[in-house]
Amino acid sequence: MIIDYEVLKFIWWVLVGVLLIGFAVTDGMDMGVGALLPFLGKTDDERRVIINTIGPHWDGNQVWLITAGGAIFAAWPIVYATAFSGFYFAMLLALFGLFFRPVGFDYRSKIADPRWRNAWDWGLFIGGVVPALVFGVAFGNLLLGVPFHLDDMLRSFYTGSFFGLFHPFALLAGILSVTMLTMHGAVWLQIRAAEPIASRAKAAARIFALISIAVFALAGVWLIIGVDGFKVVSMPALDATPNPLTKEVVADSWAWLANYANHPWTLVFPVLGFAGLWATMKLAAADRPGWGLVSGSLAITGIIMTAGVSLFPFILPSRTDPNSSLIVWDAVSSHLTLTVMFWAAVIFIPLILAYTTWTYTKMWRRVTVEEIREQEHLAY
Repeated sequence: MIIDYEVLKFIWWVLVGVLLIGFAVTDGMDMGVGALLPFLGKTDDERRVIINTIGPHWDGNQVWLITAGGAIFAAWPIVYATAFSGFYFAMLLALFGLFFRPVGFDYRSKIADPRWRNAWDWGLFIGGVVPALVFGVAFGNLLLGVPFHLDDMLRSFYTGSFFGLFHPFALLAGILSVTMLTMHGAVWLQIRAAEPIASRAKAAARIFALISIAVFALAGVWLIIGVDGFKVVSMPALDATPNPLTKEVVADSWAWLANYANHPWTLVFPVLGFAGLWATMKLAAADRPGWGLVSGSLAITGIIMTAGVSLFPFILPSRTDPNSSLIVWDAVSSHLTLTVMFWAAVIFIPLILAYTTWTYTKMWRRVTVEEIREQEHLAY
């Protein structure tokens, strides 16, 4: 079956979004648990309980990130090249933060020295907070516009700096990322960890849900009154050969709200973000963390989709040369590449969902201190 090229372009925008949401919901939960580890675990046994709630899953959950990176490379190679060169040191920072997790999980309990274990606990904290912050900052910079331009050969030139990425608005987006994932991790601990950790996680979930609501609202107000967006005013026919330099883009103070005005049904996403956060706070307080995990996942989906819908059709807007901005319609691979990768996604994304569901089903139980003590040399 041959799928229309323009339809494929939109499908790949949706698929990449699904992969990023899958990463945030699954591995983001693991990051949230890592962020809470030094604070909710008061003893070594309690901290081992916390680690073992995510121990069977964290490495499999990273498949979502790897798959998303591969999908961006295959579907939007020029976006991949531009973003990874411009955000190079930020991505290294996120990766070095992630490096703490496999080493920390495997080596923390090898030596009984409290100083050794405490050091790795803070390493796991870094592995949870730093990547979450960097990924949020990256989304914030997309909404601000990235300082790059393309030459006549479509070579990208990044003109910003590492510290320039940490604009106050981008930092606010990073804080939102950290707080919502920490909330998500707290709800997971309320489900999977025995008392007294579950009660502490319950309080943490309520606090971070409330903070996330406030930060999400502040980010929305800031985006409306303090951040200029971009809009495409002219471009070739959609069936023309993709070339990012053949369109005209201008800055506009209300551009990031245009999709909501033109398609009011898209308002469901910011509403879902707020409603999901509020519901998670209430469900955690009512000791219904299972439903709280669902509402938290919906909140994360709503927040990420709010950013995605605001940006659409932009993938990587350029602040220094708006005409160099990369959008869904002109930054894509060939029709053949998108078609082949589409059928690969049709096969492998359900497989990822299936084995992820199977592993969570098999490991769905509360982890207790007694179990950890009985499995001294088997558990993390």
